[in-house]
Amino acid sequence: MTDKSVSYKDMINDMQNYLLYLKGIGIEELPAKKTEVRGQGPALECIYRGSGGGKTDIELKGGSLNLADEALTLESIREELGDCKRCKLHQTRTNIVFGVGNPNASLVFVGEGPGEDEDIQGEPFVGRAGQLLTRIIKAMGLKREDVYICNVVKCRPPGNRNPETDEIATCKPFMEKQINAIKPQIIVALGTHAAQTLLNTPVKITALRGKFHWYRNGIRVMPTFHPSYLLRNEGKKKEVWEDMKMVLKALGLKIPEEKK
Repeated sequence: MTDKSVSYKDMINDMQNYLLYLKGIGIEELPAKKTEVRGQGPALECIYRGSGGGKTDIELKGGSLNLADEALTLESIREELGDCKRCKLHQTRTNIVFGVGNPNASLVFVGEGPGEDEDIQGEPFVGRAGQLLTRIIKAMGLKREDVYICNVVKCRPPGNRNPETDEIATCKPFMEKQINAIKPQIIVALGTHAAQTLLNTPVKITALRGKFHWYRNGIRVMPTFHPSYLLRNEGKKKEVWEDMKMVLKALGLKIPEEKK
Protein backbone atom coordinates (compact mmCIF):
# COMPACT_ATOMS: atom_id res chain seq x y z
CA MET A 1 0.00 0.00 0.00
CA THR A 2 2.87 2.34 0.78
CA ASP A 3 4.53 1.58 -2.58
CA LYS A 4 1.29 2.33 -4.38
CA SER A 5 0.91 5.67 -2.53
CA VAL A 6 4.44 6.67 -3.46
CA SER A 7 3.77 5.70 -7.06
CA TYR A 8 0.63 7.83 -7.22
CA LYS A 9 2.50 10.76 -5.63
CA ASP A 10 5.28 10.48 -8.19
CA MET A 11 2.76 10.31 -11.03
CA ILE A 12 1.02 13.45 -9.81
CA ASN A 13 4.31 15.31 -9.36
CA ASP A 14 5.41 14.33 -12.87
CA MET A 15 2.07 15.42 -14.30
CA GLN A 16 2.17 18.74 -12.44
CA ASN A 17 5.68 19.48 -13.68
CA TYR A 18 4.71 18.67 -17.26
CA LEU A 19 1.58 20.82 -17.14
CA LEU A 20 3.55 23.69 -15.61
CA TYR A 21 5.99 23.32 -18.48
CA LEU A 22 3.13 23.48 -21.00
CA LYS A 23 1.73 26.55 -19.30
CA GLY A 24 5.18 28.15 -19.35
CA ILE A 25 5.38 27.84 -23.14
CA GLY A 26 1.89 29.23 -23.64
CA ILE A 27 -0.26 26.09 -23.95
CA GLU A 28 -3.42 26.69 -21.94
CA GLU A 29 -5.70 23.89 -23.18
CA LEU A 30 -4.94 20.27 -24.01
CA PRO A 31 -7.95 18.23 -25.19
CA ALA A 32 -7.90 14.44 -25.14
CA LYS A 33 -10.14 12.15 -27.19
CA LYS A 34 -12.66 9.81 -25.67
CA THR A 35 -11.54 6.21 -25.76
CA GLU A 36 -13.44 2.98 -25.38
CA VAL A 37 -12.36 0.72 -22.56
CA ARG A 38 -13.29 -2.88 -23.31
CA GLY A 39 -16.06 -4.06 -21.03
CA GLN A 40 -16.39 -0.65 -19.36
CA GLY A 41 -17.83 1.59 -22.05
CA PRO A 42 -16.34 4.98 -22.92
CA ALA A 43 -13.62 6.36 -20.69
CA LEU A 44 -13.93 9.81 -19.21
CA GLU A 45 -13.14 12.70 -21.52
CA CYS A 46 -10.13 14.56 -20.18
CA ILE A 47 -9.31 18.20 -20.86
CA TYR A 48 -6.36 20.12 -19.40
CA ARG A 49 -6.82 23.79 -18.81
CA GLY A 50 -3.92 25.82 -17.46
CA SER A 51 -5.40 28.48 -15.22
CA GLY A 52 -3.95 31.87 -14.41
CA GLY A 53 -4.03 30.84 -10.80
CA GLY A 54 -1.91 28.53 -8.75
CA LYS A 55 -3.79 25.39 -9.72
CA THR A 56 -3.44 22.96 -12.57
CA ASP A 57 -6.74 21.26 -13.36
CA ILE A 58 -7.57 18.15 -15.28
CA GLU A 59 -11.28 18.28 -16.00
CA LEU A 60 -13.18 15.04 -16.41
CA LYS A 61 -16.62 14.52 -17.92
CA GLY A 62 -18.98 14.64 -14.97
CA GLY A 63 -16.38 15.98 -12.57
CA SER A 64 -12.78 17.09 -12.23
CA LEU A 65 -9.50 15.79 -10.93
CA ASN A 66 -7.93 18.85 -9.35
CA LEU A 67 -4.18 18.60 -8.95
CA ALA A 68 -4.43 21.38 -6.43
CA ASP A 69 -1.48 23.09 -4.85
CA GLU A 70 -3.29 22.92 -1.51
CA ALA A 71 -1.74 19.46 -1.16
CA LEU A 72 1.76 20.91 -1.41
CA THR A 73 3.95 21.48 1.63
CA LEU A 74 7.40 23.00 1.78
CA GLU A 75 8.66 19.66 3.07
CA SER A 76 7.26 17.76 0.10
CA ILE A 77 8.68 20.33 -2.33
CA ARG A 78 12.13 20.07 -0.74
CA GLU A 79 11.87 16.29 -0.93
CA GLU A 80 10.97 16.50 -4.60
CA LEU A 81 13.90 18.84 -5.26
CA GLY A 82 16.22 16.28 -3.70
CA ASP A 83 19.94 16.44 -4.49
CA CYS A 84 19.07 18.45 -7.57
CA LYS A 85 21.20 18.06 -10.69
CA ARG A 86 18.67 19.42 -13.15
CA CYS A 87 20.95 22.23 -14.40
CA LYS A 88 24.67 22.98 -14.52
CA LEU A 89 24.65 25.02 -11.30
CA HIS A 90 24.90 21.81 -9.28
CA GLN A 91 28.43 21.33 -10.55
CA THR A 92 29.84 24.23 -8.52
CA ARG A 93 27.49 24.55 -5.54
CA THR A 94 28.26 23.62 -1.96
CA ASN A 95 24.68 23.52 -0.69
CA ILE A 96 21.19 23.81 -2.10
CA VAL A 97 19.64 26.97 -0.64
CA PHE A 98 15.94 26.16 -0.47
CA GLY A 99 14.32 28.78 1.73
CA VAL A 100 13.71 29.76 5.33
CA GLY A 101 10.99 31.27 7.48
CA ASN A 102 7.32 30.97 8.31
CA PRO A 103 5.52 28.38 6.13
CA ASN A 104 2.28 30.31 6.66
CA ALA A 105 3.72 33.77 6.06
CA SER A 106 1.62 36.57 4.63
CA LEU A 107 4.78 38.11 3.20
CA VAL A 108 7.42 36.37 1.07
CA PHE A 109 10.72 37.86 -0.10
CA VAL A 110 12.15 36.40 -3.31
CA GLY A 111 15.70 37.12 -4.48
CA GLU A 112 17.53 35.97 -7.58
CA GLY A 113 20.00 33.41 -6.21
CA PRO A 114 22.37 32.49 -3.38
CA GLY A 115 25.75 34.16 -2.92
CA GLU A 116 28.93 32.78 -1.41
CA ASP A 117 27.80 32.98 2.23
CA GLU A 118 24.44 31.46 1.40
CA ASP A 119 26.10 28.64 -0.53
CA ILE A 120 28.28 27.83 2.47
CA GLN A 121 25.51 28.02 5.09
CA GLY A 122 22.63 26.67 3.00
CA GLU A 123 20.35 29.55 4.03
CA PRO A 124 19.20 32.50 1.90
CA PHE A 125 20.26 36.07 2.60
CA VAL A 126 22.85 35.62 5.34
CA GLY A 127 25.73 37.62 3.83
CA ARG A 128 26.07 41.41 3.78
CA ALA A 129 23.03 41.83 1.54
CA GLY A 130 21.11 39.43 3.77
CA GLN A 131 22.02 41.39 6.88
CA LEU A 132 20.65 44.51 5.21
CA LEU A 133 17.46 42.62 4.31
CA THR A 134 17.14 41.58 7.96
CA ARG A 135 17.42 45.25 9.00
CA ILE A 136 14.73 46.19 6.48
CA ILE A 137 12.44 43.49 7.85
CA LYS A 138 13.07 44.70 11.42
CA ALA A 139 12.39 48.28 10.36
CA MET A 140 9.00 47.04 9.17
CA GLY A 141 8.29 45.85 12.70
CA LEU A 142 8.76 42.19 11.74
CA LYS A 143 11.28 39.39 12.29
CA ARG A 144 12.81 37.02 9.76
CA GLU A 145 10.76 34.28 11.44
CA ASP A 146 7.55 36.14 10.51
CA VAL A 147 8.22 36.08 6.77
CA TYR A 148 9.49 33.55 4.24
CA ILE A 149 12.68 34.12 2.24
CA CYS A 150 13.81 32.25 -0.86
CA ASN A 151 15.39 32.73 -4.28
CA VAL A 152 14.46 32.03 -7.88
CA VAL A 153 17.40 29.62 -8.27
CA LYS A 154 18.47 27.40 -5.39
CA CYS A 155 22.18 27.05 -6.25
CA ARG A 156 24.84 29.75 -6.37
CA PRO A 157 25.79 30.90 -9.86
CA PRO A 158 29.62 30.79 -10.18
CA GLY A 159 31.26 34.06 -9.20
CA ASN A 160 27.85 35.45 -8.18
CA ARG A 161 27.01 36.04 -11.84
CA ASN A 162 23.39 36.54 -12.85
CA PRO A 163 21.42 33.31 -13.25
CA GLU A 164 21.03 32.32 -16.89
CA THR A 165 17.76 31.78 -18.72
CA ASP A 166 17.94 27.98 -18.71
CA GLU A 167 18.84 27.91 -15.01
CA ILE A 168 15.88 30.13 -14.14
CA ALA A 169 13.53 28.02 -16.28
CA THR A 170 14.70 24.84 -14.55
CA CYS A 171 14.31 26.16 -11.01
CA LYS A 172 11.24 28.37 -11.49
CA PRO A 173 8.68 25.58 -10.95
CA PHE A 174 10.08 24.95 -7.46
CA MET A 175 9.86 28.64 -6.56
CA GLU A 176 6.28 28.67 -7.83
CA LYS A 177 5.43 25.61 -5.76
CA GLN A 178 6.91 27.24 -2.66
CA ILE A 179 4.66 30.25 -3.21
CA ASN A 180 1.65 28.03 -3.88
CA ALA A 181 2.28 26.11 -0.66
CA ILE A 182 2.69 29.24 1.47
CA LYS A 183 -0.15 31.25 -0.15
CA PRO A 184 1.13 34.68 0.94
CA GLN A 185 -0.78 37.89 0.45
CA ILE A 186 2.24 39.74 -0.93
CA ILE A 187 5.58 38.87 -2.51
CA VAL A 188 8.44 41.34 -2.43
CA ALA A 189 10.57 40.72 -5.52
CA LEU A 190 14.15 41.71 -4.77
CA GLY A 191 15.85 42.89 -7.92
CA THR A 192 15.38 42.62 -11.66
CA HIS A 193 15.67 38.85 -12.07
CA ALA A 194 13.20 38.01 -9.32
CA ALA A 195 10.70 40.59 -10.55
CA GLN A 196 11.00 39.57 -14.20
CA THR A 197 10.62 35.89 -13.34
CA LEU A 198 7.60 36.36 -11.09
CA LEU A 199 5.85 38.74 -13.47
CA ASN A 200 7.01 37.10 -16.72
CA THR A 201 8.17 40.41 -18.14
CA PRO A 202 11.37 41.87 -19.64
CA VAL A 203 10.75 45.22 -17.92
CA LYS A 204 13.58 46.38 -15.64
CA ILE A 205 13.21 46.88 -11.90
CA THR A 206 13.45 50.68 -12.19
CA ALA A 207 10.18 50.70 -14.15
CA LEU A 208 8.47 48.00 -12.10
CA ARG A 209 9.10 49.17 -8.53
CA GLY A 210 6.92 51.58 -6.59
CA LYS A 211 3.62 49.89 -7.43
CA PHE A 212 1.89 46.56 -6.99
CA HIS A 213 1.55 43.99 -9.75
CA TRP A 214 -0.59 40.86 -9.83
CA TYR A 215 1.01 37.42 -9.60
CA ARG A 216 -1.83 34.89 -9.41
CA ASN A 217 -4.59 33.77 -7.02
CA GLY A 218 -4.95 37.30 -5.71
CA ILE A 219 -1.29 37.50 -4.66
CA ARG A 220 0.33 40.86 -5.28
CA VAL A 221 3.98 41.52 -6.07
CA MET A 222 5.96 44.57 -4.97
CA PRO A 223 9.20 44.75 -6.95
CA THR A 224 12.01 46.68 -5.27
CA PHE A 225 15.77 47.00 -5.41
CA HIS A 226 17.92 44.08 -4.28
CA PRO A 227 19.79 44.64 -0.99
CA SER A 228 23.12 44.07 -2.76
CA TYR A 229 22.25 47.01 -5.04
CA LEU A 230 21.52 49.13 -1.98
CA LEU A 231 24.97 48.36 -0.58
CA ARG A 232 26.41 50.05 -3.68
CA ASN A 233 23.74 52.76 -3.94
CA GLU A 234 22.74 53.88 -0.47
CA GLY A 235 20.70 56.75 -1.87
CA LYS A 236 18.13 54.20 -3.11
CA LYS A 237 17.31 52.98 0.40
CA LYS A 238 14.62 55.64 0.77
CA GLU A 239 12.84 54.31 -2.32
CA VAL A 240 12.89 50.78 -0.92
CA TRP A 241 11.46 52.03 2.36
CA GLU A 242 8.62 53.72 0.46
CA ASP A 243 7.93 50.37 -1.22
CA MET A 244 7.93 48.61 2.15
CA LYS A 245 5.50 51.14 3.59
CA MET A 246 3.11 50.29 0.75
CA VAL A 247 3.52 46.61 1.60
CA LEU A 248 2.76 47.22 5.28
CA LYS A 249 -0.31 49.26 4.42
CA ALA A 250 -1.58 46.54 2.08
CA LEU A 251 -1.09 43.95 4.85
CA GLY A 252 -3.01 46.14 7.29
CA LEU A 253 0.05 46.57 9.49
CA LYS A 254 1.14 49.70 11.30
CA ILE A 255 3.99 51.61 9.72
CA PRO A 256 6.69 52.11 12.39
CA GLU A 257 7.82 55.64 13.03
CA GLU A 258 11.08 56.46 11.34
CA LYS A 259 14.02 57.02 13.63
CA LYS A 260 15.32 60.57 13.55
